[in-house]
Amino acid sequence: MSTSQQPVLIKNPTKLVSTYPTVALTVDCVIFGFEANQLKVLLIRSDLEVYKGMWSLLGDMVKRDEELDAAAQRVLLQRTGMNDVYLEQVHCFGNPSRHPGGRVVTVAYCSLLNVQHHQLKILDNELHWHSLASLQEMAFDHKEVVDYCYNWLKKRIQEHPLGFNLLPDKFSLRELQNLYEAILGIQLDRRNFRKKFASMDLLIDVNEMEQDVPHRPGKLYKFNYEKYERNKRTWIGIDF
Repeated sequence: MSTSQQPVLIKNPTKLVSTYPTVALTVDCVIFGFEANQLKVLLIRSDLEVYKGMWSLLGDMVKRDEELDAAAQRVLLQRTGMNDVYLEQVHCFGNPSRHPGGRVVTVAYCSLLNVQHHQLKILDNELHWHSLASLQEMAFDHKEVVDYCYNWLKKRIQEHPLGFNLLPDKFSLRELQNLYEAILGIQLDRRNFRKKFASMDLLIDVNEMEQDVPHRPGKLYKFNYEKYERNKRTWIGIDF
């Protein structure tokens, strides 16, 4: 190795870091919920005077000795009381003017869950579910964050079968199509939709029919998780 290629040794890294610009770091949790064939998002009232009355995401500053993932889980637990929600890091937002208090970079975490399966144990700041379609102006740049995460979710649900976690253990193809339509925000052709899922060969016919429904009862199915796990490396998703 030549002299020019020798690594630079920092004698006092703490002193070096002290010369770096100070930038605040936060996490924001975009929690999507599915209920009654509607896609919703969990929001609270902002506690900043400049955004008085406006809705915001669940977020907080990252502590000095805290991992990002741990910070997101802490925020969710402190704000909602839920500690069994899987969160995925989606994107960083760093517009210099995104926060009225100064330079703040935020890391967005996202999750998708069945509202009926996750009870909100804390309701401070009017925490509740909002229809995604009803969202308008929000505090900070949180509408931009929600929109970005929603586009991520639409892509994600076509690449991975995470939507099946929102359905009953046994579900009809009608329920499955309603789920995808609600999340993708589009109407899908019934015949084409069923053909695509049939070609994947991941649904198990349980030889049962829907009960007590206001329409013609349909067959019930289960998702074959074992087969998916064996073949997911070759599964290319669903292109609607």
